[in-house]
Amino acid sequence: MTAAPSYTSGISAVPLLGDTIGANFDRAVIAHPHRDALVDCATDRRWTYTELAVEIDACALGLRAAGVAKGDRVGIWSPNSAEWVFCQYATAKLGAILVNINPAYRTHELAFVLKQAGISVLVAAASFKTSDYAAMIEEVRPDCADLRKVYLIGSAEWAELMGATGTLEPAELSADDPINIQYTSGTTGFPKGATLSHHNILNNGFMVGELVNYSEVDRVCIPVPFYHCFGMVMGNLACTSHGACMVIPAPAFDPVATLAAIVEEDCTSLYGVPTMFIAELGVPDFASYDLSSLRTGIMAGSPCPVEVMKRVIADMGMEEVAICYGMTETSPVSTQTRDNDDLERRVSSVGTVHPHLEVKVVDPATGLTVPRGEPGEFCTRGYSVMLGYWNEPEKTAEVIDRARWMHTGDLATMDEAGYLNIVGRIKDLVIRGGENVYPREVEEFLYTHPDIVDAQVIGVPDEKYGEELMAWVKLREGAAELTIDGLREFCAGKLAHYKVPRYLKLVTDFPMTVTGKIRKVEMREVSVDELGLQHAAAVRN
Repeated sequence: MTAAPSYTSGISAVPLLGDTIGANFDRAVIAHPHRDALVDCATDRRWTYTELAVEIDACALGLRAAGVAKGDRVGIWSPNSAEWVFCQYATAKLGAILVNINPAYRTHELAFVLKQAGISVLVAAASFKTSDYAAMIEEVRPDCADLRKVYLIGSAEWAELMGATGTLEPAELSADDPINIQYTSGTTGFPKGATLSHHNILNNGFMVGELVNYSEVDRVCIPVPFYHCFGMVMGNLACTSHGACMVIPAPAFDPVATLAAIVEEDCTSLYGVPTMFIAELGVPDFASYDLSSLRTGIMAGSPCPVEVMKRVIADMGMEEVAICYGMTETSPVSTQTRDNDDLERRVSSVGTVHPHLEVKVVDPATGLTVPRGEPGEFCTRGYSVMLGYWNEPEKTAEVIDRARWMHTGDLATMDEAGYLNIVGRIKDLVIRGGENVYPREVEEFLYTHPDIVDAQVIGVPDEKYGEELMAWVKLREGAAELTIDGLREFCAGKLAHYKVPRYLKLVTDFPMTVTGKIRKVEMREVSVDELGLQHAAAVRN
């Protein structure tokens, strides 16, 4: 019997929202006027929905008085704060396009985003930790012709902006208007600005919340950054579209502050990438925190180790915790585990297709849908697909085809029940002597070595086979030195010979992008130089 094609669509009895973000927020204010809407733990401030509406409208009035109109780009460069939230909803009410700027950026990256997006007004923190945002802004400002106004949070100018009074008249907006630009990290060159609409991100946040059963009684601890979809969409918009409360534990991730916020605010849900949960579980007096209010949460960003998931469920009480998969260009979530999925599903898959979306797995060479169980490129289509990359139609056309399928560049498999598993990136695929090797598979195996705490596998050029495998490995503290012979011995009889790494490099850290993704391109460049493979690289090219 021929296997079914790797295609599925998300059937749902819950309809999509046709609102703009501002209109949807106003509905929440009417429905839940006196419920907590936002808590900023670091500054000990809190707002009900009615009080938050006053702040948002004041921010919108101040921006309008400063000349911000529909379609103008307003930059936000700050760690998590209540003011970030004010700006997110205020710009949405005006129809201005909020441009998220990574707090880790430095002058070179800041200047690029300011110019590429044509930002006219910038809201920024004056400083945070070792970052002097004010000084960096002044350094690049002369070269950014569009930038006419800067508001530093906490300054007299910011107080003046927030002091605006009057009635905010509704703008004439469409749910399909662009409302947000988020720059994807990119492994080479400058990032691209994924342009998202009200319809894109409001519905994605809403559906994420639906699948973890949010209501007005939920209080969501959000230690993930607002500049990314995880924070502002899966966090903020999932909350406000359900009348739930947003809880900001700290400006940037702090495991102790996160645990304290859960206890003090009776949080019912917690977000994070696996490393955040690992850090929280590793707090020395973890057992002293009463986390009994937690029932759910979301883990995303990278695969979750089985033991970590077990502890999140058992020790943190997050029995309904969900795994999400997606990308900025898809608002972001395309698949999610459900509350009745067992532990095996949560650690071995990224769930099933989201409501109102389609997904398929295709052969990257032919574009044809592959049978279930076979690897191919993950593609998705539906309301969540971005409008495009800001002012880059050619790059948009490279990832969104004529039928509006978003080609993610991720390699995936779909099983008979429709569960998806991400097995790597197309660009990371290694072809050794005609055999396809998925680095993720080898990495997962290397994690089973008792002395290896992290492993990244890449392909390096080889004159005979085209490519050979190389493993970069981080060892546990106190582990004995690991040699390539020892590694090969560990792999013998357990991995096919062509999947066994030929080269080994012991490291303490991996090269990362500013958003925490491994820079495998840089790893290859370093490896080619260190191994003296320049000639093989030239032959291969």
